[in-house]
Amino acid sequence: MPNMEVLRAIENSGFGIWVRESGTLWSYPTIIFLHAIGLTFVAGVNAAVDLRLLGFAPRLPVAEMEGLFPVMWAGFWINALSGAALLIADAATMMVSWVFWIKMAAIALAIVNLVFIRRLMFGGEARAAMDRNAVPLRVKLLAGTSLLCWTIAMTAGRLTAYLGAGALAKGGL
Repeated sequence: MPNMEVLRAIENSGFGIWVRESGTLWSYPTIIFLHAIGLTFVAGVNAAVDLRLLGFAPRLPVAEMEGLFPVMWAGFWINALSGAALLIADAATMMVSWVFWIKMAAIALAIVNLVFIRRLMFGGEARAAMDRNAVPLRVKLLAGTSLLCWTIAMTAGRLTAYLGAGALAKGGL
């Protein structure tokens, strides 16, 4: 169990209070906007790649999708930084929430999955198969797992306000 005094100190830091209570457009509204933008780039672009690997848009060359990985990583880092800011503003609630930890686990699995997909898609002998638009079964399985992980992460992220510690702190379930 996390030390609640430490978590409260984090969320009551100057930065935590500013994010949560300042009321300026540059605090919470901008940070949550950046979080949504980061999610769009990491999960949205990842979903497009996953769907192509699963056989959608077969005329789209798989090899061309390698250029999307830096976009996904940029989205990941935007999300990680904005998510850290949001976590600081609500540390005592989020760090004890089982829904939050499901979200974190799903994101971790999705990112590991992303690394494996890239290695399998564009590494060594797989490169020739990708040039022929042939997607190995193991890559298709990873693509399906990736879609599942991002769906769980996004769902759990939204549910943090309605289930577990977040809801209890706000008088809900």
